[in-house]
Amino acid sequence: MERPADYSDALDEARETGDAFLWIGLHEPTEAEFDHVTSEFDLHPLAVEDALHAHQRPKLEVYEDSLFLVLKPVSYDESTTVVSTGELMLFVGDSFVVTVRHGKANPLGEVRERLEHDPEVLRHGPTAVMYAVADAIVDQYMEVAADLQVSLDELEEEVFSPEALAARDIAGRIYAFKRQALGFRRATGPLAEPLERLTRPGVPFVHEDSRPFFRDVSDHLTRVNEQVEGLDRLLSDILSANLAHMSVRQNDNMRKISAWAAMFAIPTAIAGIYGMNFEHMPELHWVWTYPAVLALIAGACLTLFRVFKRRGWM
Repeated sequence: MERPADYSDALDEARETGDAFLWIGLHEPTEAEFDHVTSEFDLHPLAVEDALHAHQRPKLEVYEDSLFLVLKPVSYDESTTVVSTGELMLFVGDSFVVTVRHGKANPLGEVRERLEHDPEVLRHGPTAVMYAVADAIVDQYMEVAADLQVSLDELEEEVFSPEALAARDIAGRIYAFKRQALGFRRATGPLAEPLERLTRPGVPFVHEDSRPFFRDVSDHLTRVNEQVEGLDRLLSDILSANLAHMSVRQNDNMRKISAWAAMFAIPTAIAGIYGMNFEHMPELHWVWTYPAVLALIAGACLTLFRVFKRRGWM
């Protein structure tokens, strides 16, 4: 970065040889640091602004001197069920690639090692880097989608287990998981259109023989997007089923409360009648009135108990 002229010399040399290219990798550069690269490779100011400030959705922009591709690497922590998203921008032009990385997710080390052992892909020049990076990130998507499916299966078993009856925040956990799936979907969904464009002819700075490779990546991404949509639908179904289950449990509780209230209403009513202290109540002076009333209360309560028990209210 201290000698920006070296970039021009190296770029000129790569263009003269015809079978080489220059790859510059940056991690969260400052504006001053990126100015050197911008001037040397004549990068478009709008793309430079996007690369510096990040927070972009996956996209492909075509400028006069370069392509600008935005990708979103992801990682998944199974212990916290959190999907972390980074950003990776690629400037691809005549005999050069500039990558700008934001966040911790970093597939570039694996990409370089893979390209060094695959001369058939590497001969496509800067396009090889763009393909290899996109392929590595989509492979990450497939792994994260598989991990999310496993975590969702575990959550589904927990939601419908007997122990879940005592849990108070199952719906909150389902909703939190749904938000993680939504964040993952925001990384995978918008990438479909840029990859589809790269499979078609006429995109500048893209090697003609690389289109089948991008079609392969696009097919993998389609599979991931279908998995993500399935996860989202299943989460919605689990949430609806959990809410319905809670409603049924509440109705059961209300039936039990109502049944007990009805049973207690009988002795309350009888005690209320004989608690009015009227003088002309002939049964007050009968010898067997007290045990008869107790028997009446017990019999009525037992009858109601058996009726409610038979109907599943107790």
